[in-house]
Amino acid sequence: MTDKEIQKRIDTLASLKTVQMYNNDFLLTWDKQEEEIRAVLTVADILRGMRDANLSPRIFDSGLALAIFRDKSTRTRFSFLSAANLLGLTAQDLDETKTQIAHGETVRETANMISFLTEVIGIRDDMYLGYGHSYMKEVSEAVREGHREGVLPRIPTLVNLQCDLDHPTQALSDLLHLIHHFGSLEALKGKKVAMTWAYSPSYGKPLSVPQGVIGLMSRFGMEIRLAYPEGYSLIPEIEELAESNSRAAGGLFSRSHSMAEAFSGADIVYPKSWAPYEVMQRRTGLLKAGDSKGLDDLEAECLQLNKRYLDWECNEQLMKQTDNALYLHCLPADISEVSCERGEVSASVFERFRLDTYRQAGYKPYIIAAMMFLSKVENPASVLSGILKEKVPRVADSG
Repeated sequence: MTDKEIQKRIDTLASLKTVQMYNNDFLLTWDKQEEEIRAVLTVADILRGMRDANLSPRIFDSGLALAIFRDKSTRTRFSFLSAANLLGLTAQDLDETKTQIAHGETVRETANMISFLTEVIGIRDDMYLGYGHSYMKEVSEAVREGHREGVLPRIPTLVNLQCDLDHPTQALSDLLHLIHHFGSLEALKGKKVAMTWAYSPSYGKPLSVPQGVIGLMSRFGMEIRLAYPEGYSLIPEIEELAESNSRAAGGLFSRSHSMAEAFSGADIVYPKSWAPYEVMQRRTGLLKAGDSKGLDDLEAECLQLNKRYLDWECNEQLMKQTDNALYLHCLPADISEVSCERGEVSASVFERFRLDTYRQAGYKPYIIAAMMFLSKVENPASVLSGILKEKVPRVADSG
């Protein structure tokens, strides 16, 4: 990206209203205005362009970015660490087993103790309905109280790295990938997106990826086709939100129990396994009751239920029914005869789109960095223009 192209994006950013993002968290995409979503996408592109042009976009000389992962992660974990480093923050994982949390320290106390020199807190808590988003809000309220009462000099920004409701860094990375693939955000209007359940030999995959996708993509005039076997619904309120978004944006939203129907004529396919909403509700109840045997029994029951839908696989036959569709996945995919006997996608389809899924994942560090940037900089366009003018090299010229 040339300086002229970067400056053009900065000029676009200057026209967007981002004032409400300053000193604010990024928890759910549907809580953000459309201009704020566009700002995240624009800043992500600017930061990527600067790094590719060997320009340093560091805005911090010191400070921490704390990562709290209550579930396993590869892409999001390292994207968060990379984003922090890109902006000049030192990234640190918080291992709760090595803190006083194990001895009963409250969330309110812990949140303040880890935040004295912290600029950003990233949290992944996605396994149980009713927990993750609530926990993030509790942490946010605690550090805001600390700042209000003079304990913390700055308010740490909280970034949702996946909760029980939404996976905003993933959905926005997906959207930016589509923008680059099809040419612009406006070019996505009318595109047919098949967000479908797919078979997996594992249990309890969160609902937040498909919910994040339909909650975000429905805002830009696309045709959202949500498909899953009977009984595998998402949180009803989020399905309704996506339907409402589609109406407001001049798009379409439909539900079906047929993967083939969703794939027919689709421009984009996103086959991804998730646990049924009703199962996730039962799982949360068993967790609250401390019923480990009940959790084991539920897992066994659900694995047997999944086997009824072995044919829900993204394969060559289904892909031929699409309009030369782009395959998306948040990774890692369950690949038939590669990572498992039967899975979400056939080996031949995945291999054909493998590098595309890597590119899709590659936008996430910049999306997270953009969320951080917009929450920490009051005049983002002005600061980015200054960075472009100063031209501080990211890597010193050794020649």
